[in-house]
Amino acid sequence: MDFPNIFTAEESQNLIDRINKLSPKSQPQWGKMNVAQMLKHCNVPYEMVYKPSNFRKPGGLAKMMIKLFAKKTVVGIKPYAKNGRTAPDFIVPAEQDFDKQKNDIVNHIWQVQKDGASIFDGKESHALGNLTANEWNTMFYKHLNHHLEQFGV
Repeated sequence: MDFPNIFTAEESQNLIDRINKLSPKSQPQWGKMNVAQMLKHCNVPYEMVYKPSNFRKPGGLAKMMIKLFAKKTVVGIKPYAKNGRTAPDFIVPAEQDFDKQKNDIVNHIWQVQKDGASIFDGKESHALGNLTANEWNTMFYKHLNHHLEQFGV
């Protein structure tokens, strides 16, 4: 794996330790989201896995375009650029409850770790098609790490 393995308890705890350094007053080093919005934004990929009925799957041409142009960015090893474009499902316009979002992200991290790589290997993503366990790992870790770095943790 090119990124730390989120399917291990050790790496899950490392991410949670970083999240626990955040407070409602944490300020971003770039971007427009406040810390509660960022946590909600980081919950979206997990919600797409565990609450898929809350999201409309892209169809036909849109799905093909996402797979052709976005998949490499999402599951590739190159880090996300600062202030990059955000997919519509990931835009969090309203204020969010910091404690709820923090609790949700921690629970999602533990749920992924508990489910394990074998559950995710070959699992279909919301818009990217079937992904390997390594691609799921990359997607989850890379996105969360990007936003934790955004808030300096």
